[in-house]
Amino acid sequence: MSSSDSKKEEFRKYLERSGVIDNLTKVLIALYEEPEKPANAIEFIRRFLTTPSGIDVDALVAENEELKKRVEELSMEIDRLQQMQQAQEELDG
Repeated sequence: MSSSDSKKEEFRKYLERSGVIDNLTKVLIALYEEPEKPANAIEFIRRFLTTPSGIDVDALVAENEELKKRVEELSMEIDRLQQMQQAQEELDG
């Protein structure tokens, strides 16, 4: 076995021991089994590999969008109340 072959084999064993091969296999299977293939496969893989198991990323994204809308609504309410307060102060003043 040449030095190059032994280095490749050593690297392959390292990837196996560290779980890289298993995780890559899992992500590729998940991508294969995805009924609607994502437009950006790299983003799918990145999300799959960086998300702890048991976390529903899509649910978190939806919740984030809802919270952004709520913040906007509350900001508008604050503005409205401040205008009402200012108008009341002008009447009282």
